[in-house]
Amino acid sequence: MHLFGTHFGTYEVVRDGSGQAALQGFGLDPQPSPVGAAYLDLKDHPARVLYPMVRKGWLAARENPEGRGRDRGRDEFIRISWDEAAALVAGEVERVRTVHSNAAIFGGSYGWASAGRFHHAQGQLKRFLNLAGGFTSAVNTYSFGAAAVILPHVIGPRFKFATDVAPSWDQIAAHAKLLISFGGFRLSNAQVEAGGTGQHRSERGLAAAAAAGVRIVVVSPVRADVPDLPGGTIDYIAIRPNTDTAMLLAMAQTLLAEGLADRAFLTRCTVGLAPFEAYLAGESDGVVKDADWAAEICGVPAATIRDLACAFASEPALVNAAWSLQRARFGEQPYWAAIALAAIAGHAGRPGCGIAFGLTSVSTVGQPIRRLRGPAFDQGRNPVESFIPVARITELLSQPGGSLDYDGRRLVLPDIRLVWWAGGNPFHHHQDLAGLTEAWRRPETVIVNEPMWTATARHADIVLPASFPFERDDIAASSRDNWLIASRQVCAPPDEVLSDHQIMARIAREMGFEHAFTGGREPREWLRRMYDGYRTAHAELPDFEAFWARGYAALDEGEAAPAPVTPLADFVADPVGKPLETPSGRIEITSAVIAGFGYDDCPGHPTWLAPEEWLGSPLVQRYPLHLLSPQPAHRLHSQLELAGPSQGAKRDGYEVVLLHPAEAIKRDLRDGDTVELFNDRGRCLAALKLTIDVAPGVAVLPTGAWYDPVGDGGALPLDRGGNPNSLTSSMPTSRLAQATAPNSCLIEIKRAVA
Repeated sequence: MHLFGTHFGTYEVVRDGSGQAALQGFGLDPQPSPVGAAYLDLKDHPARVLYPMVRKGWLAARENPEGRGRDRGRDEFIRISWDEAAALVAGEVERVRTVHSNAAIFGGSYGWASAGRFHHAQGQLKRFLNLAGGFTSAVNTYSFGAAAVILPHVIGPRFKFATDVAPSWDQIAAHAKLLISFGGFRLSNAQVEAGGTGQHRSERGLAAAAAAGVRIVVVSPVRADVPDLPGGTIDYIAIRPNTDTAMLLAMAQTLLAEGLADRAFLTRCTVGLAPFEAYLAGESDGVVKDADWAAEICGVPAATIRDLACAFASEPALVNAAWSLQRARFGEQPYWAAIALAAIAGHAGRPGCGIAFGLTSVSTVGQPIRRLRGPAFDQGRNPVESFIPVARITELLSQPGGSLDYDGRRLVLPDIRLVWWAGGNPFHHHQDLAGLTEAWRRPETVIVNEPMWTATARHADIVLPASFPFERDDIAASSRDNWLIASRQVCAPPDEVLSDHQIMARIAREMGFEHAFTGGREPREWLRRMYDGYRTAHAELPDFEAFWARGYAALDEGEAAPAPVTPLADFVADPVGKPLETPSGRIEITSAVIAGFGYDDCPGHPTWLAPEEWLGSPLVQRYPLHLLSPQPAHRLHSQLELAGPSQGAKRDGYEVVLLHPAEAIKRDLRDGDTVELFNDRGRCLAALKLTIDVAPGVAVLPTGAWYDPVGDGGALPLDRGGNPNSLTSSMPTSRLAQATAPNSCLIEIKRAVA
């Protein structure tokens, strides 16, 4: 079977009578995504990068490295040969590491370029740069950055990732009576997984829970976060954006004040209740964090908060927090507060109950499966110690020699002279794109591997044409899933387009370490070697030839019995014999370690901290709308932006922004108008869609549209593409995680000038 593995799942390759290929859903997938089937739309797209290209101004300024970047993003490119490109790149890497040290090289990358485990741009780039002496790197992700730092402090590093915390859907359906989801369930997000999947199961899991009689409550500013389900209904509670922590704290206070807390559980399994309880009682500031207090902040009636808290304590219950909650200012707090609430109710560690982070945020959270263990592409060791949290790119480039706090450390920012980016589009996923643009002009050289002329490619100096995943063989797999897909080449790339592995090998040859980079193996040998690593961990898998011929393999394939997941169960059953990997060995409602850091933006226990930009801040007088920028339903980040589903979702070529009709009346706007969204950081265009599914005071513009700024004299650039990150702030969640916080953003909207 000829299969192609993508982030949207697996597709069968079919050909018509003339041999033209098309993609259709994998026969074993109950709910294949229509989005990934459009990958081949990009094969011959006019925006493809077909040859190595170099920016004219950079080439002319080769003798003056300090002034090379000032026209980056505004200049023309000229075509060069691969020999010239390899020599230019090798020369720049050698110059920078010799003159400035390897710490002056930033290896920028991100993991979504391919579902394949070998042709993984991030791994290929890091292997090359490690062999070249190392580089300044980045840690954590834009998706789960705050959570990945706070969770190890509170419940231990074993639970750093969302899939390790959530109980499985079968357990939820069998044991829970109440499921409260802050941020709701965006089922389009559940179509996506970093290494792909053979079967999408999240919607079935949620529907099964509803059909089993689990009461499901969604707390969100957007009613679209409440999916329609057969066999069950979902209650909806509207809340002001960024105020989930206040509601969670009030629910915890209700349980403690009304004698509904499981004191025995708290004594056995937690530390730090006393300072937290004193905070909730207002002993330090005179403010009791009760339901009446929270109602003023979050807009949810006090009686609703109390009733929900009492229901949560009185029956087997689960609280889920969407990933979007921690992509906001002080995003560590709602996750910590959710853990505290689940502990106070005594639900943690019970089957189907307790806490979950990101049910439906990606395909694999909550799945009752054995997860794959196997080798990643060997990146080698990076001898350079300097790094940044991934969302601090602007600070890294603009503040050489500066410093920033991160998780108890003080990081010194190196002087970056060379940026090499492969497998990502920072001019999509970073915040405050105008600020990034200015910082991006400071390095002496920017190299980008790209298949398309994205904004990142347009802001580079040397652009190396990289192939698409459907133009090479690979193995699609996720360590969070149980499927292995033999993702076979659908079509050959254009003549001068190479895979990231071929690009790196070509430049490694120029620098004299090609054999060390390739290991003396062809790509097919690497695939066999990696697959054999999975077989070593899972002996039941077929041999490589059988796998490749069949097209797929899966753990527990065809078995009806699921592999239930109950996080924290072993610990709760025996806190002494099986402690958590926290300093106390228990759930840390108060963390002495975090308190010791002295961060005013992340105290030692869950705390309500008002963001600088929310509907309760003074800034609302100028910018009265809270902008939310969720993942889109019709692409992945900025991938497939030029394919059919993404283009078809636009109105008159513009991205669509959602707004409540009452807000449109205030501004004399009508459905379908072309509007300008603006604040002090930027401006962008979008088409207006009016809907009561968005709370008043809230605007929703999905992320991922290609940034397309045009200058206007001295004014802020106007982004014609409609990327919300032209408006968002690069302010971090806190000094603890330094994670991204795009969902704390105030704007105004007006009719665009024709």
